[in-house]
Amino acid sequence: MLAGSVDTNVLVRLVAQDDPLQAQAVDRLFARHAKKSEMLLVPVTVVLELELALRSRLNQSKAQVLETLEALLSVVELSFESEDAVEQALMDYAEGGADFGEYLHLALARKGRALPFYTFDRKATRATGAKAF
Repeated sequence: MLAGSVDTNVLVRLVAQDDPLQAQAVDRLFARHAKKSEMLLVPVTVVLELELALRSRLNQSKAQVLETLEALLSVVELSFESEDAVEQALMDYAEGGADFGEYLHLALARKGRALPFYTFDRKATRATGAKAF
């Protein structure tokens, strides 16, 4: 059962553990929800912001970003909006040359049966379902 949702900064604190007080607050939040068998929603927009924060703020490499996001997908207390699209985007990002955001947009467009996905991004146009505009 969902019992709230989390912002990007909550997940950054969970991953980075760079602010002890906020990290403890996140730990308490997760423990409280785990005790009640409740889940927190991670909106797809938060996933998009999180990937950017991991790369730009925490200086994670592509491999580290993939590892971090995949680890978060397995956290019992988290439920990801459009999880199947997020997982597909991660797989495509692992193998492709475009940005994660482009693959996430494309996966959501595919899920919504709204292809082709028109873009000016040359790297993204190499992905199945994307079309140069």
